[in-house]
Amino acid sequence: MWDSPMHLLIVAIVILVLFGGRKIPELMRGLGEGVRGFKEGMSGNPQPPAPPAQTSTTAPPTEEKKS
Repeated sequence: MWDSPMHLLIVAIVILVLFGGRKIPELMRGLGEGVRGFKEGMSGNPQPPAPPAQTSTTAPPTEEKKS
């Protein structure tokens, strides 16, 4: 079924259209954390979860010059 690179390209384009370019890194990060948690659960040696990454949608404050 997935024997052609064209199939993968079509699937990638559909995912990009559905989720948009900004959401894909978040989705992949969540998927990676889920797989990591599954592997840790299967090994019976759970690790504490990593703190969530700090993401900001606002620009950092700029300093105002006083005259």
